[in-house]
Amino acid sequence: MSDLVLITSHRLPLAGRLREAFEGEGYRVDFVPEPAHLESQLDPVLLILTGERGPEELTAWMETAGRGGQLPVFTILTGPGGEARGRRAGAEESFGPDPDSDEVVLLAHRMIQRRRLQRLTGIIGEAESIREVLERVIQIAPVNSTVLITGESGTGKELVARGIHALSPRRHRAFLGVNVAALSETLLESELFGHEKGAFTGAIDSRKGFFELAHKGTLFLDEIGEMPLSTQTKLLRVLEQREFLRVGGEKTLEVDVRIIAATNQELRHLVRSGRFRRDLYYRLNILGIMLPPLRSRREDVPRLIDHFVRELSERMDRPFPGLSDQAMEYLVRYDWPGNVRELRNLVESMVVLSPGKIIGPEDIPREMRSPTESARLLPVPVTRPPEPPPGDEEPESSDRPRLRPELEFVFRTLVELKMDVDQLRREFDLYRDDIDERLEEAPVGRIALPVSSGDVEIRIGEDGMASAPSDLEEGGTEEVDGSEQVVFRPGMTIDEMEAQAIRLALLETGGNRRMAAEALGIGERTLYRKIQRYGIDV
Repeated sequence: MSDLVLITSHRLPLAGRLREAFEGEGYRVDFVPEPAHLESQLDPVLLILTGERGPEELTAWMETAGRGGQLPVFTILTGPGGEARGRRAGAEESFGPDPDSDEVVLLAHRMIQRRRLQRLTGIIGEAESIREVLERVIQIAPVNSTVLITGESGTGKELVARGIHALSPRRHRAFLGVNVAALSETLLESELFGHEKGAFTGAIDSRKGFFELAHKGTLFLDEIGEMPLSTQTKLLRVLEQREFLRVGGEKTLEVDVRIIAATNQELRHLVRSGRFRRDLYYRLNILGIMLPPLRSRREDVPRLIDHFVRELSERMDRPFPGLSDQAMEYLVRYDWPGNVRELRNLVESMVVLSPGKIIGPEDIPREMRSPTESARLLPVPVTRPPEPPPGDEEPESSDRPRLRPELEFVFRTLVELKMDVDQLRREFDLYRDDIDERLEEAPVGRIALPVSSGDVEIRIGEDGMASAPSDLEEGGTEEVDGSEQVVFRPGMTIDEMEAQAIRLALLETGGNRRMAAEALGIGERTLYRKIQRYGIDV
């Protein structure tokens, strides 16, 4: 059955145009004259208020629409400031007195899809950043492209992945999720690709992996940044070739699976540090969704609290009196490092431990009332001062815990050390990128091999051909001004030139390998390996 849209009838010409526009898009339309008639309608998806509405009448419509299922309202109000009055009253959308019917239908259709997705996934929020996420999910769900979901821990990445699957053509097939960080490298490959009997100790029978089990469905790979490099290589093959081998298997298996990956790390940094394959990153990041942290959409905190209270109170069959305005203000101001997950856990604890009265500011955890307190950092053991002797007055601050100075010093040192390591890592990445650029841009024209008696050079002419200095004969070395020269002969390889340079260095140092390694600018162990590799007699 098609969705039902309700329209008030104060402006019949406008109501008629809206009815034709909505019915043209497949919606059912009905008219409601009074707020009381809303309760007799079965699951409407939208209410459109038109015409002149006084403050009391507008409030009555909004309150009635908000009961039970939070029916969204569009307002098209006449009179001065009608559009602004609609927004102040809490309308989902508010238009001027004579809007374009097609625009109203388009915005209504997007809003209805967004609300339906929120019911499917449990994603709560009306902030602009969440609306963008939901609309992006609606856009990319119908296709089969790989999706990369990024965001801090606790922002709801798996809910988004389930929403994509629920709106996709694969919704009637399996949705499987695996936390990559929770499995070791060997176990992860077995879980993803399956294994054959006898593939490793304990493999008493063959077993299907997640890729086979999710055939024609969706596979959600959480914490993809923790995947080992060897497994990344196999995953890349599955994404590109749609085939894989079981662990210990010889038969190639074809599979049709949509991959949705998620991470709370910055994969581009992992690529630069060599911990994540660059080609796999580009293969995963075809369609991307970035989930905002809760601190960037504080206006959604009251909505989330209300939703969690209703859900948990019903599930636990425990009444919850609610929160005071000041307590709610503390929670809205808090930064929520654990995001929505942290908020839900707090609400659950309040529902379970509710003292039977409205939650006040004194019931809110101290670190949430004072975000700058040390309680937001790592926990540090505390000690209380000893009890004063009988007859002595107790200091005013004796009931306050004191930090152990030596542990606080250790903690601060560890934090500073971590910052130094991060800075060194960033500087190393910049240095490596700079070296790569210099090597790519370095001109080819002179090759110098450092020997203790002076530079030994090979010149490359304008025709691109290499040649030895004119005072040397081709095919060997010769004493020139008391120094040995490495001579290039047509057809020589780099290895032959390197072997010749090593022989000269050893000859000049009388066979002393340490001094020869220093003269060549290489490590002594490296010199030993090259002597063995080239079969040089010392």
